Amino acid sequence: MSTRVGIAGIGLHPFGRFEGTTVTEMGVVAVRAALADAGLPTEGRPPFQAAFCGTVYSGVAAGHKVLGSLGMTGTPIVDVEAGCASGGAALMLAAGAIRAGQYETVLVFGIEKMPKGIIRSSFFEPWREEAGLAATPSYFALRAQRLMRDSGVTKDDFAAVVVKNRGNGVDNPDAMFQKAVTAEAVLESRLVCDPLHLWMLCSPNEGAAAVVLRRGDHGIELASAVLRSHLPGSVLGEATPLSGLVDDDFPSPTTLAGDAAYEEAGLGPDDIDVVECQDTDAARELLAYQELDLCVPGEQAKFLDEPSVVVNPSGGLLSKGEPLGASALGQVVELVHQVRGDAGARQFDGARVGLAHTVGRGANAACVIVTR
Repeated sequence: MSTRVGIAGIGLHPFGRFEGTTVTEMGVVAVRAALADAGLPTEGRPPFQAAFCGTVYSGVAAGHKVLGSLGMTGTPIVDVEAGCASGGAALMLAAGAIRAGQYETVLVFGIEKMPKGIIRSSFFEPWREEAGLAATPSYFALRAQRLMRDSGVTKDDFAAVVVKNRGNGVDNPDAMFQKAVTAEAVLESRLVCDPLHLWMLCSPNEGAAAVVLRRGDHGIELASAVLRSHLPGSVLGEATPLSGLVDDDFPSPTTLAGDAAYEEAGLGPDDIDVVECQDTDAARELLAYQELDLCVPGEQAKFLDEPSVVVNPSGGLLSKGEPLGASALGQVVELVHQVRGDAGARQFDGARVGLAHTVGRGANAACVIVTR
């Protein structure tokens, strides 16, 4: 029997824009909260044997700076980068180390202070950005157009995703946007790249999240944490533009990660109660429905109207914004609140199994399943 990995504590620094607050200071807030939630000391010698920090833009030894501020160095501290999936990748490494018997307690945290404007990444060559084939609104729009063609979803469906998620964000005190919107207002917001309007795109921002993992049963189990990379395939796949093939027969990184997470957890899509999934743009959430086997291709609009699970009760990235390194762990924090039953006004009654999903840098996808 494999070793159980429990989630003993969670912590969060709100997502948004915080002028005058450093990324290190945000990390300290989240780490202290997670340690306190786990009943562990928040100062002095580290009460964990290793730490993994997910971040993209925070610079060299970013995790060391956070733990150095707390005086909790001396253990292995590893920075992990996988774009938006950095936190999921860090969780996978930490859980694997515990299951291997290497550590008893591991701290996992994610931090980010994003530059304002469109996400830029050295992953993409300059010509790819110029052609709109990077992590840009023009690429998201191309993907949305194809989804409309293949599934029959419409702009109204994209607006409905925003209305749902922004409505959920009203009850999330840690979200960047906490105001409900109407479909009319979404469709009247500035057209960025057809069919995507401004309010259909998430806002890169700042924040931090942390999770304490411990060997054994601690009420909430980390049933699986999986990272998968792309396969060469469609030019409009998440790995764009690593390949120039026009071929849809290759599974996406999300499908690979989702299938592997279900298998590792010994669960299936029908067992999931609540999902926190990537909604970098409104179309990305609808695409995730089929990639995670929550619905069959072509039935995204039906699933949106009559969902079998609760999706993005936190408000998703459309409400919270997205600090890349903290994004996946922020989802896990929400899922733990849901399965604990302490999510307040946004609580989904009866939540026992939660799935978190992030897509990072176009070439990675992470899926995490938590249970009680």
